[in-house]
Amino acid sequence: MTDRNLKITLGIFSFGLLTTLIVKLTNAPGGMILSGLFLGGIVIAGILIACALIGLVLNLTFKRYSFLAFFFASTIISFAIFHYYLYSPTLKIIVPNGYSGKIHLVASNVEKNELLIDSNGIGYINKWTFEKTYSKPIVEQVNGENLDSNCVGFNMSTFWSYSKFCCIDGKTIKSISFEIERKKETATKLFQSNGFSQYVDTKKLD
Repeated sequence: MTDRNLKITLGIFSFGLLTTLIVKLTNAPGGMILSGLFLGGIVIAGILIACALIGLVLNLTFKRYSFLAFFFASTIISFAIFHYYLYSPTLKIIVPNGYSGKIHLVASNVEKNELLIDSNGIGYINKWTFEKTYSKPIVEQVNGENLDSNCVGFNMSTFWSYSKFCCIDGKTIKSISFEIERKKETATKLFQSNGFSQYVDTKKLD
């Protein structure tokens, strides 16, 4: 493959990864008053600068291919790694019919996520899911009714709230949470209290 064709091919892949990254960052959580897109944009700018330096060094060392070929190749690798870092599973959560209140997914030692929520608003997820999840979940009742429009996130930039406290039977409880709200006439407030540690199955904690 000629250097020109290589540059075009690598450039197309690089641009494609960059475009999908920007789309993904629009849903990524932010920090403080800064959006995920803004923070991710800073990371992307850093990646581009670093890849430009890498491309320059490689071009000076291996003169067979141009600076742009090395630059695009470096950005493809870097963008792919960033994509993996930003990956978030979309969880499908099932709640009791008529449930209203907080949902807590507790970090646990389960191998398979337990997303059938009990009457206290508690489910269990493995460590990988706890660390990677930030996207809004799909939420349904046991009878199949979709509740996505009733889900209330932590704030405008971050859907899940994170909590960590100690100790129950000497174990720390870590969880991600959101809330299901309904009209008063249709709500069955099964979970009234903000505290939920007394309902956690400590056998599932690390």
